[in-house]
Amino acid sequence: MSADGEGQIRDLLQRMPAAVARTFTQAQREALQTAVATRQWGRHPIDVRDSIPWGKHRYFFAMLAGRNRRDMSAQEKALDNVFAILLFLGFLTFCATCGFVMLYLIKSALGIDIFSGYSLGLWTCVQQNVL
Repeated sequence: MSADGEGQIRDLLQRMPAAVARTFTQAQREALQTAVATRQWGRHPIDVRDSIPWGKHRYFFAMLAGRNRRDMSAQEKALDNVFAILLFLGFLTFCATCGFVMLYLIKSALGIDIFSGYSLGLWTCVQQNVL
């Protein structure tokens, strides 16, 4: 059992009557630790965990993604909604920018000159580097 797992189980056992806590065997404590650890992380469609050595230490990262099943407070729900709106607006901005760039390139390829003597230089850059 890991040091963190032992701490979790120790805290759990301290919250129950001492007579009951003394009846748990080592195997039962390890099973409790496994059950607690499983409940915390659960299963996710995207579950990437690894560690990276950096100097004398190793640093870990975890990327989890999936349906949110947590109970959230009102403040967390509000923050979640703000994040969702910002993500949506960022996506719309990205799509609009890509659309305008494509329209500009099509206009330039067709030789349409809306403002005579003025160019963003994007079509020249595409001609030199892509075509």
